[in-house]
Amino acid sequence: MTQPTILTGIRANSELTLGNFLGALVPMVRLANQHSNDCHINIFAPDLHSIISDIDGELQQNIVHSLKYYLAAGLSLNKNIHIYRQSRVPAHSELCWILNCIASMGDLGRMTQYKDKSEGKDSVNVGIFDYPVLMAADILLYDATYVPVGEDQFQHIELTRRLAEKFNKKFGKIFTLPVTPEQQVKFMNVADGIRIRDLQNPEKKMSKSTASENSKIMLSDTPEQVKKKIMSATTDSVGKIQFDMFNQPGISNLLQIDALVNDLPLQDIISTWAGETHYGDLKKKVAEDVSVFIGEFQRKLATISDQEVLDLLAQGEDYANQVANAKLLEVQKAFHLR
Repeated sequence: MTQPTILTGIRANSELTLGNFLGALVPMVRLANQHSNDCHINIFAPDLHSIISDIDGELQQNIVHSLKYYLAAGLSLNKNIHIYRQSRVPAHSELCWILNCIASMGDLGRMTQYKDKSEGKDSVNVGIFDYPVLMAADILLYDATYVPVGEDQFQHIELTRRLAEKFNKKFGKIFTLPVTPEQQVKFMNVADGIRIRDLQNPEKKMSKSTASENSKIMLSDTPEQVKKKIMSATTDSVGKIQFDMFNQPGISNLLQIDALVNDLPLQDIISTWAGETHYGDLKKKVAEDVSVFIGEFQRKLATISDQEVLDLLAQGEDYANQVANAKLLEVQKAFHLR
């Protein structure tokens, strides 16, 4: 392929918080649309990764639902944007096995996520230990150059690079190495990542798993629920509206949210409220803006059918199988399997 590939996996969640949506999904949609004329954009549902920790009968429906979020958020249907399910491309599993035969136990044992997930447990499944190798297969099958991931996945990008280098040194240049984590960050321009805070405890990020319903805004919330949650958001006693995440995280969080839902530079919102002291006025404005934003999103979401998503998946999986099988054949020949 002459054009570079950007590859990202989507989480098959039944619901997303406003934080998930604004902090991760919307930036990815913008990145895909921005580069869809000069790059291949591979957006895949990592359902093989999902079963490592949970065998969920609703997994496939959740994948369809999650992809609707991308379309409702404005994902282009450009011919260079490919959507597919990992399990529908068998080459992922086969390349994972081949890479296992050159990966080392030491490398995998040093992965921080494996250490965290296995700590204090008598036994963990092999998938938890081995999934960085499957992730490497996900990337190397498509010669992906850019792989937008969080800092917790940087180790896995480095492992992918080491496996590709080891393979290429022995068999010749078959794999394209993804760029280093530092280069990934520079390309994605995410050095100052968006981190929407918990409305009740703004020291923490907004999370679906938090017990308090008032701490998070779900994309399925009604306008009334949105307004109630924002009006009850924790602020401070400083008595001045200004952006200061360290000393005033609650107020700063509301300013950030308002900028994002209005698609305005944060500095514009900060300037608008400079010198103001009435927190209630800010809350009312943010509550109204977010309820309108979510209402519009929900109307777009309702227009997208399951069949539309399934048709896109069928097209994407046809493309993914062609590309992945061609790369796998090169690898199989190197190992004298073909």
